[in-house]
Amino acid sequence: MFRPIALTLGLTLLCTGAHAQMISPYASAGEQQAAMTDGQVTSEQLARAYLERIERIDRAGPKLNSVLALNSRALADARRLDAERRAGKLRGPLHGVTILLKDNIETNDGTATTAGSLALAANATGRDAPIAKRLTDAGAVVLGKANLSQWANFRSTRSISGWSSVGGLVRNPYSLDRTACGSSAGSGAAVAAGLAAFAIGTETDGSVICPAAMNGIVGLKPTVGLVSRTHIIPISPEQDTAGPMTRTVADAAALLNVIAGSDPADAATREADAKKVDYLVALKGATLKGARIGVWTPNKGRSPGTDAVFDAAVKALEAQGAVLVEVKTDGAVMGQIGALEGECLRTEFKAALDAYLATTPPAVTARTLEALIAFNKAEPREMPLFAQEIFEQSVTKPPITDPGYLEKRAQARSLARGLLDRMLADNRLDAIVSPSNGPASIVDPVNGGVSFGSPTMLPAVSGYPHLTVPAGQITGLPLGLSFIGPAWSEARLLSLGFAFEQATRARREPAFLPNVGARAEVGRAYDPR
Repeated sequence: MFRPIALTLGLTLLCTGAHAQMISPYASAGEQQAAMTDGQVTSEQLARAYLERIERIDRAGPKLNSVLALNSRALADARRLDAERRAGKLRGPLHGVTILLKDNIETNDGTATTAGSLALAANATGRDAPIAKRLTDAGAVVLGKANLSQWANFRSTRSISGWSSVGGLVRNPYSLDRTACGSSAGSGAAVAAGLAAFAIGTETDGSVICPAAMNGIVGLKPTVGLVSRTHIIPISPEQDTAGPMTRTVADAAALLNVIAGSDPADAATREADAKKVDYLVALKGATLKGARIGVWTPNKGRSPGTDAVFDAAVKALEAQGAVLVEVKTDGAVMGQIGALEGECLRTEFKAALDAYLATTPPAVTARTLEALIAFNKAEPREMPLFAQEIFEQSVTKPPITDPGYLEKRAQARSLARGLLDRMLADNRLDAIVSPSNGPASIVDPVNGGVSFGSPTMLPAVSGYPHLTVPAGQITGLPLGLSFIGPAWSEARLLSLGFAFEQATRARREPAFLPNVGARAEVGRAYDPR
């Protein structure tokens, strides 16, 4: 019979008073900020408690492998922010709150930015990505780097989501034998497991939405161009973006307030300052009443449990006053978009990655995609489980000035935006909802995992925003509800997602069970605190 591991996983935080104050590791960033404001806890105490929790859960205990590297300056940063608070200087809602960054985002704190590859083990650039600088300027305490699918899941057609040669396999805290999805697997698992207040992931197609949904948290892929991509290891300048991964919609809004904005070094963000709004203010008075919501079920029937949870979510929307409209897409056109996307990403990847590698420190010796391919062949730790088909396909692609490539990218974008724009405009919709995911599959390096489909491709290729919010569970495995809208509609999506979150309260804390069957043996959900 399975017996839960006896672990003390709560955060015991000493007050300035005479007694100890217990604060849940799953407390929202807003709740933690309130506790610091009231003097119940300091930023240093929070950071220290989370670092200890990472040691107990991530490095030992369930051993999630979600945190790849720790920031040696985190406690000093937290102490400095505590001193500012005592002096009456408060930088905003993120002041003193802890965060993890996916390990393809550069930070000037001595940690390398590896994308999970040994080839970049020496990639300590001494640079802050603008997104990282915005976060630390706003008072966030960067605890370290989150593990990820190596090269953001763009090395092999048979890759294992959440695995990297640097960090190993990220495990899903709800069921340790199941995928945490990728490529922002570590960001999703760490936030779900209460290892930081929130995290930043990145997405090209599904890499924020899938790990957020499968780890039972909120994830937002913003409009491409709302958030800077400078000094983030790229796949595609046409589809890449960073985004918040949090336990609540309000925390996602608070993060977006900080990271959104124009960056002179990233031409795609030229409209960001004009388009961004106060996303926290947008949550005030949030309601679903009168909202016109398109109901999109492209994968209906693949997973009866997913269908049941989604049907319940749709009923909850309707009960809150939403007007529901069924919408559909043309399967043939979807297939065409998928084929075009695959071709375009391979062309964009070679150009973008070569340009990035040229800026890395001299200690990084693999400075082109060709050199990375050679490195992987020579280093047995890089390819013990799967190969590098995408690398090898990408290296043969034409330059991004090639007319054939330019035509394919324009066609892919036009088809994807056309489908979404017509669904939204023809039905006068505020947003489209869809199941974000099916149940997380068992990690199987031999035969691969099972996919029940997702709605990520259309908003990814379009560059439109996509939000996932916890919707329920199947035998303890989380499922998310996707909200998709037109460009720059983050405020509306967050408002709708917030109203759904408040009405359903669907998120549940993870049980750290070894498998789904263990839940039945225990007879109750294991409370790791």
